[in-house]
Amino acid sequence: MEETRLYSRPEGTQRLADALEKPMLDDRSYRVIRLPNQLEALLIHDPDTDKASAAMDVDVGSLADPEDMQGMAHAVEHLLFMGTEKYPGENEYNAYLTKYAGHSNAFTAPTSTNYYFELSATSTSNSAASSANNSQASLPIIKTKAPLYGALDRFAQFFVKPLFSEDTLDRELRAVDSENKKNLQSDNWRLMQLEKACSSKAHPYHLFATGNYKLLHDDPIARGVKIREEFIKFYQKNYSANRMRLVVLGIESLDEMQGWVEELFTNVPNQDLPKLRWDDIPAQTAEELCTQIFVKPVMDQRSLNINFPYPDEEDMYDSRPSHYISHLIGHEGPGSILTYLNAKGWVSALSAGANTVCPGTAFFSISLRLTTDGLKHYQEVIKAVFQYIAMLKEQPPQEWIVEEQKKLAEIDFKFQQKIPAARTTSHLSGVMQKPIPRDRLLSGQTLIRTFNREGIERGLAALRTDNFRFTLTSQEFPGDWDKKEKWYGTEYKFEKIPREFMQELEDTQRVSADQRPAELHLPAKNEFIPQRLDVEKKDNVTPALSPKLIRNDPNVRVWFKKDDRFWVPKANVNLYLRTPLHNASPFTNVVMQLYKDLVEDSLIEYSYDAELAGLAYNLMGHVNAIEVGVSGYNDKMHVLLEKVLVSMRDLEVKQDRFDIMKERLTRSYRNAEFMEPYRQIGSYNRWLSKNRVWANHELLETLPSVTADDIRSLYPQILRQMHIEILAHGNLYKEDVLRIADLVDATLKPQPLPSSQWETSRTLNFPPGSNYLYEHKLANLENVNHCIDYVLHLGDAQERPVRAKLLLIAHMLQEPCFDTLRTKEQLGYIVSSGPVLNGNQAGFRVLIQSEKDCQYLEQRIDAFLNASVDMIRDMPQEEFDEHRIGVINQRLEKLKNLNQESGRLWHHITSEMFDFESVNRDVEELEAITQNDVLEFFTDHFKPDSPTRSKMSIHLIAQASVDDVAAETDPAEKMEKLIGQITDKFAQLGLSVDKAALSTRLQQVDVAAGDAKAIMSSVGSYLKESAGLAEDQLQQVVQQGQMIMPQLLAAAGIKVPVPEPASNGNGVEKSINGSSKSEAVVIENVQAFKNTMALKPGPRAVKDPAEFEDLEPKL
Repeated sequence: MEETRLYSRPEGTQRLADALEKPMLDDRSYRVIRLPNQLEALLIHDPDTDKASAAMDVDVGSLADPEDMQGMAHAVEHLLFMGTEKYPGENEYNAYLTKYAGHSNAFTAPTSTNYYFELSATSTSNSAASSANNSQASLPIIKTKAPLYGALDRFAQFFVKPLFSEDTLDRELRAVDSENKKNLQSDNWRLMQLEKACSSKAHPYHLFATGNYKLLHDDPIARGVKIREEFIKFYQKNYSANRMRLVVLGIESLDEMQGWVEELFTNVPNQDLPKLRWDDIPAQTAEELCTQIFVKPVMDQRSLNINFPYPDEEDMYDSRPSHYISHLIGHEGPGSILTYLNAKGWVSALSAGANTVCPGTAFFSISLRLTTDGLKHYQEVIKAVFQYIAMLKEQPPQEWIVEEQKKLAEIDFKFQQKIPAARTTSHLSGVMQKPIPRDRLLSGQTLIRTFNREGIERGLAALRTDNFRFTLTSQEFPGDWDKKEKWYGTEYKFEKIPREFMQELEDTQRVSADQRPAELHLPAKNEFIPQRLDVEKKDNVTPALSPKLIRNDPNVRVWFKKDDRFWVPKANVNLYLRTPLHNASPFTNVVMQLYKDLVEDSLIEYSYDAELAGLAYNLMGHVNAIEVGVSGYNDKMHVLLEKVLVSMRDLEVKQDRFDIMKERLTRSYRNAEFMEPYRQIGSYNRWLSKNRVWANHELLETLPSVTADDIRSLYPQILRQMHIEILAHGNLYKEDVLRIADLVDATLKPQPLPSSQWETSRTLNFPPGSNYLYEHKLANLENVNHCIDYVLHLGDAQERPVRAKLLLIAHMLQEPCFDTLRTKEQLGYIVSSGPVLNGNQAGFRVLIQSEKDCQYLEQRIDAFLNASVDMIRDMPQEEFDEHRIGVINQRLEKLKNLNQESGRLWHHITSEMFDFESVNRDVEELEAITQNDVLEFFTDHFKPDSPTRSKMSIHLIAQASVDDVAAETDPAEKMEKLIGQITDKFAQLGLSVDKAALSTRLQQVDVAAGDAKAIMSSVGSYLKESAGLAEDQLQQVVQQGQMIMPQLLAAAGIKVPVPEPASNGNGVEKSINGSSKSEAVVIENVQAFKNTMALKPGPRAVKDPAEFEDLEPKL
């Protein structure tokens, strides 16, 4: 139990601001203080929050890394989580947060390191205040009154006295290494590092920020460096209270939070360190400028990036001149670069903007996505960009454009809604590092207050032909890449831009206006800027849980909920165009994807102004429908919706645009096979467990045969007959919504689709005792990471007892799973677990991406689940109640904004369950659940040897592996590494090992064979002779050793053999000895497998839609 302690308020705390400029509907109170140690803190009292949060931004990042230990700042970020002097347990912090339904994270940027957490605002269930259950007779009251205080106490110690424990150092450096390996095949990371590597070596921008085990462990040790001391030195040299900015958000009063901050953070050491700046060190010099970089990517992509060193604008927060320039260069309407190049068939997307790397260093970047033809004409594309820049320079900056930007920024800020607590604190702690007046911390990065003509002209002056370089990314061109980047192995070519092309670019800056393409000009005024922003707010309104059904006929069903929570002049209108044809086969799936792409392509110019004005649309495909959504300010929403619908109905399929879209979709399907494994595995899960879901390779095989005529033929058929489901939610009246429904019906004019023809998304019925395995070799030959998705099927998600037990067990396992499999066993950087609620299918999944093979990962997950039985059985009642309350608070978490509520309502409608009160019903079930209920459910459905357990594992298998590299390592070196690993591990168990004696013993075993049991048996014999352990102690040590020995062998570069599956020869499935009690049936032919499986019934409506009807003409 946490208790708020008495303390003496330190003298010298300054109040820097007692109020902040804030949005119109913001009900929070703010205070900015500076402690005597110069640590600044923003305190936020939110009377309505159910989540508390804090974040600390430390003004030091990867640019402070030493050259010989790159990745140092990132590694320190990891190590601070591993225990402090006051709270030495390495999972103490996260275990505390998990108890209160919380989470934490951190990230290292070039000039800052940001730590943040979030947890329940109160220690008791919020259900007392909910409509779910106003009596909590079944729930004990936990006496802890301030979860935020306990979290702050633990958090503060990160910055007072972290341990940098030897026990955790090696494991966290391996976690850093695993994080780096996760990114090795990511083009985003590769291109970012190449951009840095090709910059000046005098500026720390060129450093490798992530780090790896070799850089941070092996190399320094080889130089005789004591690495723990180096991390402590870096921390002590760079972490100082005057560089720290803290944000705390809670339900407590400002005075109470200030007291906590003064008590807990005043002891953070202050060294009065200066702010790091790089004003006089250019990141790119003449040597790096006027150059061209040709890059071979992992994925099939064609992109062009034009990069200019640019003035640092951190002091220009009132005018932000680069926003004027990026607004025009990045515009997508008539007169823009994109429209001009899109019409030529060269470019399909463009973005532009300034990015501050660090104080004193910034870049302005223009990124273009090229078509096949655009790659051939990349020089013409670059010339068009410079022609547009010349047009901007020859006329003075336009004040009316800035006035438009000011107006839109004012509207957005005025009606800004809340975002999750952790996002709020993390973002604002970073803002506090900027030279923004403390009373403008909320508005300083949003509002534009002045027209800065000189700042715009200075920014445009930086966009010169002698102050840029470009990077062209393509697997096709030029083909003679002659260099490899050091950290990621990216192939590239770096050279000066040919003089003749430089001359052509310089000529673009000297020609007269009539010699430039007439298609390049400034945009017209934005007609979508909202004018009607009135909201009829009602006080003391209890928000309705469900929408009303205001039209219900064979053609259209219209759901409506007028906003009664957020009171913003916005709305969301969603259409679900239900048709059985949309996803009936891979062919119709591909055709309709191309149709949606072509509709969006036709709307780029028109919709861009609406997007700038806070009004957007989207098109999505579902198993049984096309979804159309329009969201934003409601004033001109109907105008955009009508244009989208007309474009869908009257689409002209032009052959040239079809060819571009088809080629782009082909690359998208191909590239899906080269994504990081953990990003791919979800699509395999859906394909294996649901009907009417197609695998990526099935779509890719279908695409070549699809023609423009197929689209011209199919889309009118699909639009001809369908059922239209509509949800309108927000600042609308019933009459407005009925007019929108009429507009949709009149525009599309579909024939009614009988409800008997409505397709529903259904999952396969995995019977009790089933155990399936699907294995797939990953396409990327350079990827070293395997991935496992271990899914337990638990029954019907619509059965509330099943759902309640699943949610509670998932909450109990979340932190132990991460701590065991990631932190302690170091299986990989990506380790996650959680509930799966997919329609009416309830499940639990563990996902791991790792260099270790999937069979080993499977065994470790099984071992974790076996150990969890005892954890649940032996859990004290108070801890069980804390978990239960944590889940209840998660379910009762308050909606933060209109979009969240719309999403929830829309899910209940499109699922056809209409379970609008599911949160309250879940709470009722959770309040009644007992520890024995949970233990029984876990034993039946989670325990690996349970005969009633139902499981499917998906193994994505890397074709490259660390074993390939390890095979080249000298056997003596492997043995030395293994002995070092064993010595370190047994030292953690309090056992001293004589390395020479152990080496002699291991000479008797074929260590290279990787037989963990035989090796551990030999180690056990050594321990019996040398350590004098009792037999029961020895057996315990040997058992622990056998569990971790495969991990130690892998770390030493010794391959651990995995039995090959034995085929049963039927070509459909085969059996292997799985890690569970039952044999795993290996799926070889997915379609044959799915044909043999029954489907679960579709979702069941909790209520008949007619019960929600409100068909009166007026409210």
